[in-house]
Amino acid sequence: MRRLSTQDADFQQQFAALLAFETVNDPALLNTVDQIIEQVKAHGNAHVLALTQQFDQHPAQHFDQLELSQDALKQAFEQLKPEVRQALELAAERIRNFHQKQNQPDWQYTDALGNVLGQKVTPLDRVGIYVPGGKASYPSSVLMNAIPAVVAGVREIIMVVPAPKGELNSLVLAAAHLAGVHRVITIGGAQAVAALAYGTQTIPKVDKITGPGNRYVAAAKRAVFGQVGIDMIAGPSEILVYAEGDNNPEWLAMDLLSQAEHDEVAQSIFITPDATLLEQVAQAIDEHLQDLPRADTAKTSLQNRGALVLVKDREQAIELINQVAAEHLELSMDQPEDMLPFIRHAGAIFMGRYSPEAIGDYCAGPNHVLPTSGTARFSSPLGVYDFQKRSSIIYCSADGAKTLAQAADVLAQQEGLDAHARSARYRSE
Repeated sequence: MRRLSTQDADFQQQFAALLAFETVNDPALLNTVDQIIEQVKAHGNAHVLALTQQFDQHPAQHFDQLELSQDALKQAFEQLKPEVRQALELAAERIRNFHQKQNQPDWQYTDALGNVLGQKVTPLDRVGIYVPGGKASYPSSVLMNAIPAVVAGVREIIMVVPAPKGELNSLVLAAAHLAGVHRVITIGGAQAVAALAYGTQTIPKVDKITGPGNRYVAAAKRAVFGQVGIDMIAGPSEILVYAEGDNNPEWLAMDLLSQAEHDEVAQSIFITPDATLLEQVAQAIDEHLQDLPRADTAKTSLQNRGALVLVKDREQAIELINQVAAEHLELSMDQPEDMLPFIRHAGAIFMGRYSPEAIGDYCAGPNHVLPTSGTARFSSPLGVYDFQKRSSIIYCSADGAKTLAQAADVLAQQEGLDAHARSARYRSE
């Protein structure tokens, strides 16, 4: 794991190189995804089934064999071990409670001219949720994507999840039951995204697609954006841990490893003004890598994209934190609230020494679908508002129209749009 110091002459060049990452910019990848999308648009179920048999080696011979019944989801939930069911229910309850506070009501007001202006909030009709499948078990991803949609009032939630060789994770299906997913179809990859975006003979078009996937899924989501909405183009998972004062290096090391074990291109960055703590964390990482089940993945991640950064003071750390705009930011320090006003860019901010990112992944309550690759500069966590749209309300009174129409008439003429001007003028006359 590389060590950097802000005192190095070429620090900024090294740091910028560390952050550089292109999620989906491979021409060959994009071409393959475009071809898959066009074939799904042309042939629907038949091509989705063929690709599912090819890529996932799924044993299904007919498309309807790819969809799971609600009874199958319920059975998966009921067969969970009691402690697992309780943990899943706790997570679902906390996620639901948090997101219910995001619901926004309609609002209106009457201005001085007697015009009624306002906003109408309407849930999307139908959304698609992509959930990684196969060996992966991400019930938390199901809860984080589906529950905000349910809270928002979405009428139909269609979940797609790949099932290599027909194998499915029962915990994922149990989470779908608990969250209130309406349909589950065992397809994945770019073909699943295309099916959701354009529809097939049995899969209706959705209004928005959310959820993480591999680079083919990310490329497909980018390709269909405009036809449907998407949550984001998700990059590799990332964490930035800032620590000062009295800290346990074992805790910090494990927080960094919690992201590094995700995949080889995940990113873990540690920033501190304490050189001794930096070395202690580095040593703790090396020790824990000796018995970590996913040590090979974590090692590759840390070697390629990880860094231990020594800064002069807190002010320098804040500059770097805002430069990174990390998906997950931990502030492991006394009184982290003092630092909070200066943090401009971060997906989720974990305050204090007892708030590890791992709790946020599962059961804290706020959403774990977060902006990555620096997009926290302009993006927000997934939430209820992502499953709703807002319509403006404009209700002019007769007297109000006279005043406003005169101004609109003048402005329309200045823009050379005579029909606009006349449309307004008729009301003023």
